[in-house]
Amino acid sequence: MSDVPFHPPVKRSVQIAGHKTSISLEPVFWDMLVDAAQAEAMPINALVARIDEQRIKADTPPGLASAIRVWLVSKRTA
Repeated sequence: MSDVPFHPPVKRSVQIAGHKTSISLEPVFWDMLVDAAQAEAMPINALVARIDEQRIKADTPPGLASAIRVWLVSKRTA
Protein backbone atom coordinates (compact mmCIF):
# COMPACT_ATOMS: atom_id res chain seq x y z
CA MET A 1 0.00 0.00 0.00
CA SER A 2 1.13 3.57 -0.58
CA ASP A 3 2.95 5.30 2.28
CA VAL A 4 1.10 8.58 1.69
CA PRO A 5 -2.64 8.30 2.37
CA PHE A 6 -3.53 11.57 0.64
CA HIS A 7 -2.68 11.65 -3.03
CA PRO A 8 -4.53 12.95 -6.07
CA PRO A 9 -6.30 10.38 -8.23
CA VAL A 10 -4.23 8.46 -10.76
CA LYS A 11 -5.79 7.72 -14.15
CA ARG A 12 -5.35 4.23 -15.60
CA SER A 13 -6.89 2.43 -18.54
CA VAL A 14 -8.94 -0.72 -18.16
CA GLN A 15 -10.79 -2.79 -20.68
CA ILE A 16 -14.44 -3.66 -20.15
CA ALA A 17 -16.28 -5.83 -22.66
CA GLY A 18 -13.64 -5.14 -25.29
CA HIS A 19 -13.70 -1.36 -24.81
CA LYS A 20 -10.97 0.68 -23.16
CA THR A 21 -11.96 3.25 -20.58
CA SER A 22 -10.04 5.39 -18.13
CA ILE A 23 -10.64 5.34 -14.41
CA SER A 24 -9.24 7.84 -11.92
CA LEU A 25 -8.72 6.46 -8.42
CA GLU A 26 -6.50 7.44 -5.55
CA PRO A 27 -3.48 5.13 -5.15
CA VAL A 28 -4.92 3.56 -1.98
CA PHE A 29 -7.96 2.43 -4.01
CA TRP A 30 -5.76 1.10 -6.83
CA ASP A 31 -3.86 -0.90 -4.19
CA MET A 32 -7.13 -2.21 -2.74
CA LEU A 33 -8.38 -3.12 -6.22
CA VAL A 34 -5.20 -5.07 -7.00
CA ASP A 35 -5.51 -6.91 -3.67
CA ALA A 36 -9.18 -7.72 -4.31
CA ALA A 37 -8.45 -9.03 -7.81
CA GLN A 38 -5.65 -11.22 -6.45
CA ALA A 39 -7.90 -12.51 -3.65
CA GLU A 40 -10.54 -13.45 -6.22
CA ALA A 41 -7.91 -14.92 -8.59
CA MET A 42 -8.98 -12.74 -11.50
CA PRO A 43 -7.49 -9.95 -13.60
CA ILE A 44 -8.28 -6.38 -12.61
CA ASN A 45 -10.17 -5.87 -15.89
CA ALA A 46 -12.47 -8.78 -15.06
CA LEU A 47 -13.13 -7.49 -11.55
CA VAL A 48 -13.84 -3.98 -12.83
CA ALA A 49 -16.21 -5.46 -15.44
CA ARG A 50 -18.06 -7.35 -12.68
CA ILE A 51 -18.36 -4.19 -10.57
CA ASP A 52 -19.57 -2.33 -13.68
CA GLU A 53 -22.28 -4.94 -14.31
CA GLN A 54 -23.52 -4.54 -10.74
CA ARG A 55 -23.31 -0.74 -10.99
CA ILE A 56 -25.46 -0.41 -14.10
CA LYS A 57 -28.25 -2.44 -12.46
CA ALA A 58 -28.70 0.25 -9.79
CA ASP A 59 -31.74 2.52 -9.96
CA THR A 60 -29.42 5.53 -10.17
CA PRO A 61 -26.03 4.17 -11.29
CA PRO A 62 -23.05 6.07 -9.93
CA GLY A 63 -19.95 6.73 -11.98
CA LEU A 64 -17.63 3.76 -12.38
CA ALA A 65 -14.86 5.17 -10.15
CA SER A 66 -17.39 5.86 -7.38
CA ALA A 67 -18.85 2.37 -7.76
CA ILE A 68 -15.38 0.84 -7.44
CA ARG A 69 -14.65 2.85 -4.29
CA VAL A 70 -17.97 1.87 -2.69
CA TRP A 71 -17.53 -1.79 -3.70
CA LEU A 72 -14.04 -1.87 -2.18
CA VAL A 73 -15.10 -0.23 1.07
CA SER A 74 -18.20 -2.44 1.30
CA LYS A 75 -16.04 -5.53 0.79
CA ARG A 76 -13.69 -4.45 3.60
CA THR A 77 -16.51 -3.83 6.08
CA ALA A 78 -18.42 -7.03 5.25
